[in-house]
Amino acid sequence: MQGKVFTSTSVTEQGKPRALVAGTSLELRFTDDGRLLAKAGCNQMQGPVSLDGGKLAVSDLNMTAMGCPNPDLHTQDEWVSKFLRAAPSWRMDGANLVITGSNAEIVLAPEAPVPPAALEGGTWTVTSLITGEAASSVPAGAVASLQFADGKVGVRGGCNDGSASYKVDGQMITFASLVHTDKACGPDETFVEKAVLVVLDGPVTYKIEGSSLSLTNAKGEGLQLKK
Repeated sequence: MQGKVFTSTSVTEQGKPRALVAGTSLELRFTDDGRLLAKAGCNQMQGPVSLDGGKLAVSDLNMTAMGCPNPDLHTQDEWVSKFLRAAPSWRMDGANLVITGSNAEIVLAPEAPVPPAALEGGTWTVTSLITGEAASSVPAGAVASLQFADGKVGVRGGCNDGSASYKVDGQMITFASLVHTDKACGPDETFVEKAVLVVLDGPVTYKIEGSSLSLTNAKGEGLQLKK
């Protein structure tokens, strides 16, 4: 299951179809390092996962705390979180993944593999701030991004702009010579900016999965970004 992504095709509850919020689906991503990433339209959930004994067991499912634009999205997130925390059964039906709980069942189809995006070129936008196993969403209105090109990374930290040099060695990126503007920022922008600058101070481990990039330093502090 490692490295595979599944998207819901049907959801039933107490034997009847359960409609998801319009325009949303449930996505489950099984990472190469043994975690489950789940998203149902608003917040992201993640935690170490075990599939032993036909049970999908997430030992510590964390969820970001992003304010959802639609209250129904928050309700849907909570329903999915409760379903996954209850260690539902799982089985494969052909290529489809079927997850069955005490009163609900979700059928998910596999996504076609997405070639990993290139580190350089384009803009990587910060979507989550990582501390150990916990992930927090970027506050609304605070936009942070990185642009890699020819050994230089352009940095938008949420309020101030800057740049740094970088060198790639295997799965490590070492940042150096970070410079940035120093204007006063609001509390949300300052919070995001500090998280970005901490990660851009020295060596980090990086991983690209599809259009997602993760950067993690030796202390477990990191960023998740999307292109």
